[in-house]
Amino acid sequence: MDFTIRKKLPHIAESIYPVMTALAIKHNAINLAQGFPGYGVDEELMQLVNKYMLLGKNQYAPMMGVPELRSHLADKMEELYGYVYDPNTEICVTAGATQGIFTAVSTIIHKGDEVIIIDPAFESYEPVIKFNGGKVKRSPLKPVTFEIDWEDIQSKITKKTRMLIVNTPQNPTGKVFTIEDIQKLRKIVANTNIIILSDEVYEHIVFDGNKHESIAKYPDLAERSFIVYSLGKTYHITGWRMGYVCAPKELMKEFVCAHQYQVYSVPTPLQYAISEYILKKEKYLELPQFFQEKRDFFLKCIEGSKFIPAPCSGSYFQLLNYSAITQENDVDFAKRLTVENKVASIPISLFYENKRQDNMLRFCFAKDLEDLERGAEKLHAF
Repeated sequence: MDFTIRKKLPHIAESIYPVMTALAIKHNAINLAQGFPGYGVDEELMQLVNKYMLLGKNQYAPMMGVPELRSHLADKMEELYGYVYDPNTEICVTAGATQGIFTAVSTIIHKGDEVIIIDPAFESYEPVIKFNGGKVKRSPLKPVTFEIDWEDIQSKITKKTRMLIVNTPQNPTGKVFTIEDIQKLRKIVANTNIIILSDEVYEHIVFDGNKHESIAKYPDLAERSFIVYSLGKTYHITGWRMGYVCAPKELMKEFVCAHQYQVYSVPTPLQYAISEYILKKEKYLELPQFFQEKRDFFLKCIEGSKFIPAPCSGSYFQLLNYSAITQENDVDFAKRLTVENKVASIPISLFYENKRQDNMLRFCFAKDLEDLERGAEKLHAF
């Protein structure tokens, strides 16, 4: 039967992630493209999942998440950032951070509403805004330094602006918000009805003495914000699809209305396992050092190559400039690098509104040191 389908997202192309991953598999390339860990999960955590399965925790969880996990998440938020969230009404466990983002935007954005995002941006933001009838307005980071142009953001605010999406540490650039950034954000949204969606999935992956400036540290911002976190990123379990969202009661009430019809709840034994494992605070407090060692190792390995690293203060991605090698567009070069040199990366033009060419590729260093070393060796071929 021939179906004619009116596309809801006619201008949104297929995600580059499965494309590059499939290419890496086909050509047996080292996959430094997609952002998932290249090492195993802590056996203790896996045993906890088995434990709770055997204890019969296999039926639907409460819609917002098992109480024990939400309580521990509230404790963590207060301890790290000083903001007290009610675990019963202000924290919801989600099927990954991406679902949290989708649900938060769907909760707020109606047809004609404007949403400001920072360019380059994680690829999930624009489609969900358009899916809900919203209009995307992008504010580009400053070249080279990736500093935020707060004056430009201010100039884009209109009476139709309903949401501002921020991301720290930022994907793909590794930009980390400073206290000065936060103060400028506070000034911009004061006396407006703008809702903030703060994507903080890399909260524990910051380097060089930087600190994560969570929106939750600032009550005037937290009171107007959905803050999205990733348990998958924190505990190296991206395939479990687990995250959570914190928001004030009034916003969370509406969030849950959408959440219940999208996923209803998140796998029960996984939640119980995390609720016990999260008490081992060292597992996330040691992440900055863990990932900085990987970043520094990767940078050391590419020294002497023609790839030039960009500043990276957070996340587990490193941008490398290839201008000294070729002027071909980044999509073509990324594919050639995968096919001919057997190392996969992500072209960052696809994170930009107008597919801007900065001659940069994004490499994920959340991998075994052996893979990072082998990948770097292949980059020295140029």
